[in-house]
Amino acid sequence: MSIEVVQPGIQTTVQDWPGRIGMLSWGYFPAGPMDDFAFRLGNVAVGNSPDAAGLEITLGKAKFRFQAPATVAVTGAAGEVTVDGAAVPRWTPVEVPAGAELKIGLAESGFRFYLAVRGGIDVPLVLGSRATYTMGSLGGVDGRALVKGDLLAIGSSGVSAAAELPAEQIPEYRHDWVVEVVPGPFATPEFVTEADVGNFFSRVWSVDQNSNRTGIRLDPVRLQWSRADGGIAGGHPSNILDTGYPLGGINLNGDTPVILGPDGPTSGGFVVFGVVPKASLWKIGQMRPGRDTIRFQPISLDEAYALEEERSLIMAGAGARE
Repeated sequence: MSIEVVQPGIQTTVQDWPGRIGMLSWGYFPAGPMDDFAFRLGNVAVGNSPDAAGLEITLGKAKFRFQAPATVAVTGAAGEVTVDGAAVPRWTPVEVPAGAELKIGLAESGFRFYLAVRGGIDVPLVLGSRATYTMGSLGGVDGRALVKGDLLAIGSSGVSAAAELPAEQIPEYRHDWVVEVVPGPFATPEFVTEADVGNFFSRVWSVDQNSNRTGIRLDPVRLQWSRADGGIAGGHPSNILDTGYPLGGINLNGDTPVILGPDGPTSGGFVVFGVVPKASLWKIGQMRPGRDTIRFQPISLDEAYALEEERSLIMAGAGARE
């Protein structure tokens, strides 16, 4: 049982959730889906275990030929999905006959589609995960994006019955995003002024076209800063001695903020102004580079925990296990 990649699109990778947890000290960010919410709901729809591997398809324009019958679900970005030319619904299990071609069109809203296949994509575990880590060239298929002619084995079976997802569980993808942020560790008077903090949270940011899985780049902005330079780290006041970076951390690379994605660097010498909480990270996976905008909303650590609890309840209602 396998899937042939007929047309891979601009970047299609094998991913699983939650990726490589606990590997930061080895220099590996977790990889995994940029929009874990849509990815996991796809696995729920086809009856997979939560950690089953699937495909992340950036922008769409991809086509796959199934060499055996399969149950699939396409989630994530809005766009046309067809099986042998006939339109099929997203966010719901679909039966694909042997020899049929599944085609995913161009994303209309959102930026990444997810293809879940009952049984999961069967590629080798690397450091405990099947996720493709593009920065480190490991996992997935030879650590790279898929190319035309790749054959992907399908696992033997799911763990529960396939089921249509509740309509209220399906998220809305926008072009103007509001993203929660826990300020810190460097959003303090030692590094930035009170005016800088106010500017950061009142500004409407544009998503730069050079964004990818390593990070979502935003438009540059001139901050006042609380110091003239980086001190012992030298140069620009955004410079610090190297420190560890969190997933979802907002680096200030000079005048350019970058939200670190799942393939980002684990450490570096720039301040981290704030961190996008786990429950909100799915949003950065659906932002359209060169088009979408963001406003940041400051929240407390307790509020971040409450958001995660709320999402856990949504996933439980859809039948997923945290």
